[in-house]
Amino acid sequence: MNNRKILVFVPLLVFILLGVFLWVGLYLDPRELPSELAKNKRPVPQFSLPSVTDPERTLTEADLTGEVALLNVWATWCPTCKEEHDFLNMLALEQGVTIYGINYKDDPAKAREWLRRYKDPYKAVVLDQDGSLGLDLGVYGAPETYVLDAVGRIRYRHVGAVDADVWQTLQQVMASVEQENTP
Repeated sequence: MNNRKILVFVPLLVFILLGVFLWVGLYLDPRELPSELAKNKRPVPQFSLPSVTDPERTLTEADLTGEVALLNVWATWCPTCKEEHDFLNMLALEQGVTIYGINYKDDPAKAREWLRRYKDPYKAVVLDQDGSLGLDLGVYGAPETYVLDAVGRIRYRHVGAVDADVWQTLQQVMASVEQENTP
């Protein structure tokens, strides 16, 4: 068989390979975005950024330690963040869940107004105005929520709004992490 006859089959092979990739893609969950930080239980990346609520205060990754907690990436420009905000308030204010916030690529004045108007569920809120911390975390967009263990390692990542269904999963992960640390 000469080279010309083999070349006739190349488009067919490319078409078959493309079809296989598309077929596999139909069964992937777009909300499941891989996180090397969570997979390997890596700590929150080092940072030194201002607090949204107290601009004179500098927050670091050490401020996100001490207990199992949620780390929520949000912004005032994000409509889905507005949808989840009431639920986060309920978790923090009624159930006592510790939640830290990262205000992502946002205007600090708008963020402070948001927290004043819609209540503040966060123990501390990091201002990530240029998105550098988000980039280090691998943030695709807001909202994203992470489960942190007591020493600040990322144990789980959820992309999208936190609601009652998602909370069940987050709660199970948090309970599992707490059990690991219990002697």
